[in-house]
Amino acid sequence: MSVTATATSLASAQTLLTILTHESCRSFLPTPLPPSTLPTLTAAAQSASTSSLLQTYDIIAVQDPQRKSLLASLSESQPFINQAPLLLIFCPSLRRLENLSTLYNTQPKALDTMEMFITCTVDAAIAGQNVVFAAESLGLGACYVGAIRNDMERVCEVLGLPRLTYPVFGIAVGYPERLSGSDSGAGSGNGIKPRLPMGEILHDEVWSEDLERQRGNIEAYDAVLGEFYLGQRKGGRDGWGRSARRWAFL
Repeated sequence: MSVTATATSLASAQTLLTILTHESCRSFLPTPLPPSTLPTLTAAAQSASTSSLLQTYDIIAVQDPQRKSLLASLSESQPFINQAPLLLIFCPSLRRLENLSTLYNTQPKALDTMEMFITCTVDAAIAGQNVVFAAESLGLGACYVGAIRNDMERVCEVLGLPRLTYPVFGIAVGYPERLSGSDSGAGSGNGIKPRLPMGEILHDEVWSEDLERQRGNIEAYDAVLGEFYLGQRKGGRDGWGRSARRWAFL
């Protein structure tokens, strides 16, 4: 095998390792990030696939402690948001396309369709995942902040967002604080949170459903997840099945 082929193989293996060992980080050190971090993460986001090359998303980098604190207060006051030196807000956006239509004096009829709403949301999500894996490849930790949607109107005001864009999630980025034996959650060196059995989410050719098998899969998963929580000193937490049922009846 040539040197180039060997290097490519090793790089591929490292990329896969980064993906398979992902942990959300919810405890950050106060260490500042190198100046190159933000451009690097942005380049990773822009390298993501995007529908028809439309690139229908924008990213707002929040590093000012006061603004970050305000956004944290609107997102369930989760401590890691304030700890992280960088908070990236991902905004699906049709604003650029609207501006383009104004520039060329055309009617942006497509911007009113559900398809375009889905397109810009998917674009933002794919870009965000690229950022997470890029951050982890640099030795950083990252955690999604879905609670940024709890009070979207207020968040839009804080960020000065225009029409045709909205905050869909945030990503907190920083150096992870590795707390052995702590209850700070994944990303503190305490292990990778288990997922549902692969057979539960992977279908062969067409959709298949067996409720008894599904019940067995979920019960087995709850047992594995329960052991994980015990190892993190979080015994007594609801299993996935009970927790998921609550979400289904919001």
